[in-house]
Amino acid sequence: MFKRLDEIVAKHRALQQEQADPAVAVDPDRSREVAIKLAELAPVVHAYEELQHVDQDLSGAREILADADDPEMRAMAQTEITELEARREELEQRLRLLLLPEDPNDRRNVILEIRAGTGGEEAALFAAELLRMYQRYAESKRWKLSLAEVSETGLGGIKEAVGMIEGQKVYSRLKYESGVHRVQRVPATESSGRIHTSAATVAVLPEAEEVEVTLEEKDLRIDRFCSSGPGGQSVNTTYSAVRITHLPTGLVVSCQDEKSQIQNKAKALRVLKARLKEIEERERDRERAQSRRSQIGSGDRSEKIRTYNFPQGRVTDHRIGLTVHRLQEILDGNLDLILDPLITAMQAERMKEELA
Repeated sequence: MFKRLDEIVAKHRALQQEQADPAVAVDPDRSREVAIKLAELAPVVHAYEELQHVDQDLSGAREILADADDPEMRAMAQTEITELEARREELEQRLRLLLLPEDPNDRRNVILEIRAGTGGEEAALFAAELLRMYQRYAESKRWKLSLAEVSETGLGGIKEAVGMIEGQKVYSRLKYESGVHRVQRVPATESSGRIHTSAATVAVLPEAEEVEVTLEEKDLRIDRFCSSGPGGQSVNTTYSAVRITHLPTGLVVSCQDEKSQIQNKAKALRVLKARLKEIEERERDRERAQSRRSQIGSGDRSEKIRTYNFPQGRVTDHRIGLTVHRLQEILDGNLDLILDPLITAMQAERMKEELA
């Protein structure tokens, strides 16, 4: 580990020297690239530098413990050693996590898909609440969430919503959200006060790079139609909405959020490419996903991952057995209450795999 850390420090210093080069300063593309690489390496470098300082302090405290005759000095030295050893262990753990191979999709934007599942209108209302939760979470992270398609119900629910979230390391935060989200509560239409269980499915797909998925014009059928709102009412009289059918797979993507047909087509193609990329990756990683299901959960959208219990005001993530009694705060966008411990648990599993 330490050899690799020394190499990272050397690379960080070389990039700092390059950043100071006047020739780089006048090259916006290279300057941006260097700045991004420095930001990526900075957490590792800072943690390693702190570890080295801790080691120096430990060495000094151990010398005092060995040489001092005064009992009070020895007691102080022993206390300092205990604290420094604990800090050293924390830093080593942090560095091991930082050195884990990064998921190549972590820095990508995502395609977010939410669909009402079992439960009729109540499921559609819950799907709408999930969409608002992700919208508020995106706002808190200063990400941009734009909807490509929303199929609404008359009571304010949604049958299906497809959108894009663009920002810094979006996929790294949301990639474990794919799966079945279950809600337990008394519906507003329930006169007897019985608790009902409904569900919605969430899919988080990393956006595909241009070179990863190639679309042939002959494989696409593109239909144009008028945008529509709740209940099918016409929103405008121009044929700006676009529906693209990928003939080889039968995948269908619609987009009517933008006023321009060209913009809707471009957004629909981005969604289609992400779905095709997911199909390819799912096939390629089938064996690995099978082995992971027995550990901490695959993240597959058919798997029940979370329950939102309104009567008890709690949210439970079933993959790591985490329960948080702050349901409304989570629905208001504070999703980090769930995501932080979930990501930590996932990273711990990855570390076990690396050390195995």
